[in-house]
Amino acid sequence: MDGSYAVAFVFLKMPQHIEFIDVRHFSQYYHRRRSPASLALFIDYFWETDFGGLWKQYPDGFSDVLFPNTGYTYLVNLGTPFTLQLGKQRFPMRTDGFLPRNQAMECYHKAGNRIFGIKFKTSPIILEKKINFAEYRESVFPLSYLADSAILKKAKSAGSFAERVTIFSEYFNQLLQQYEGSLHPVMIVNEILAEFEQEMDFSRTVEDLAEQYKVSSRTLQRYFEIYTGISTKKVLQILRIRKAVEQLLASPATFTPERFAYYDHSHFYKHLLQFLQKDTLLKLRPHLPILAKLHR
Repeated sequence: MDGSYAVAFVFLKMPQHIEFIDVRHFSQYYHRRRSPASLALFIDYFWETDFGGLWKQYPDGFSDVLFPNTGYTYLVNLGTPFTLQLGKQRFPMRTDGFLPRNQAMECYHKAGNRIFGIKFKTSPIILEKKINFAEYRESVFPLSYLADSAILKKAKSAGSFAERVTIFSEYFNQLLQQYEGSLHPVMIVNEILAEFEQEMDFSRTVEDLAEQYKVSSRTLQRYFEIYTGISTKKVLQILRIRKAVEQLLASPATFTPERFAYYDHSHFYKHLLQFLQKDTLLKLRPHLPILAKLHR
């Protein structure tokens, strides 16, 4: 058995926790805090692993499986190296990283792992640096160019999750204040994302949105590519299917695909299969009876 096969075999044997399904795991063993109101257009939430009570139960480790999402995450490694998998590619994480969230991912954890994260819609750093996040969507990248090194060092030496949240919040608030009142295209993107999160009107088209903000569809597409890494349509499709899956698994009896602008159950099911992808379907095998009955 060669080394790569042995590592893959060990990963396959690890217990898995799946987003939306293993709700208790993600609520109990992760610290999570919503961003302050001043940063809400840019940051969804801050989080940090809290796995201390799990290692007796999982002495050989475990993995957490997350569905595709919008935006991206800054990962600050506070402990030992861990492994991320995007699609079929694995990334050994020995230090901090930038994680695009448009793909399904699996994170393999072992004793000694401890990670702090910031889940962004778009990063305020775009206000002071010319960055095209579409160039960062296929892999995991170092944080060296995308985060202030002094702030990272300060956050790592902080004594608690709450202190780290304060450090980053103050830093990003100061950055926003420097550009207060500026008409930056990223604000158009952020406002659209906020509108969809609140209203969940998934029947709206890219053309409708472009007209609302008095830009061309092509310009709006370019804004989304630059600031979120993916197209307007893909962002909205990911938001839609995540909301639908969340309701489906939380309350199957009251789920209606029309609420999320699907024509019928078959339309929803086809989109669901695209969203889950083949590898994710295998991970969800025990739960497929819930989903399969929708394919009418």
